[in-house]
Amino acid sequence: MNTLEEDIKSLERAVLAEARAEAEKIGETARQKTDALRKQAQIQAEAERKAILDQAKQEADRIRGQSLATGQLKARTFQLESREKLLNEVFAKVRQQIGDVSKSKEYEKITSQLLREALSQLNAQTAVVHADKVTLKILNDGVLEKVAKDLKAELSVGKTLEDRTGVLVEASQGRLVYDNTLETRLDRLKNGLRSSVFQILSGESK
Repeated sequence: MNTLEEDIKSLERAVLAEARAEAEKIGETARQKTDALRKQAQIQAEAERKAILDQAKQEADRIRGQSLATGQLKARTFQLESREKLLNEVFAKVRQQIGDVSKSKEYEKITSQLLREALSQLNAQTAVVHADKVTLKILNDGVLEKVAKDLKAELSVGKTLEDRTGVLVEASQGRLVYDNTLETRLDRLKNGLRSSVFQILSGESK
């Protein structure tokens, strides 16, 4: 028969064994939870890393695309500015040489057309005609009289134009004015001529 002391020792061993078993069970559960948490953390970290990389790639693509678009825009702007500068230079030179038209053999006919067009635009039967010296001489040599007769209009000569070539016609005591000088006609035609002139300058026109 076991003594009380032996029973106590047996009970201690049983309690210790159960405690170890429970501790091991708790430890295993803790390890499993730790492993699960570690895996979850790794998955989450990988997802976050991927999201950050994707965001960085999108931002890099955006910046690259923006830079490309900006570069293309700057190049296009420079191209257009260069084109405009070239066209303006061409028209400026044409404007400087426009007075040479009055030296041509056709200028008498041109003067008549300029005057008729101006009177038609004003729809006037009485008008004052201003012209440069060369054009004025042609008008006084018979063109003014002929146009007045053909259009049944009363025409008189006004002030001499010092800085333009062609005619400027006033009607209704100056309330109606039509500038049909060659310089003004060039300005009116500029927009329509720009494309054709640029094609010629680029060698595209045959």
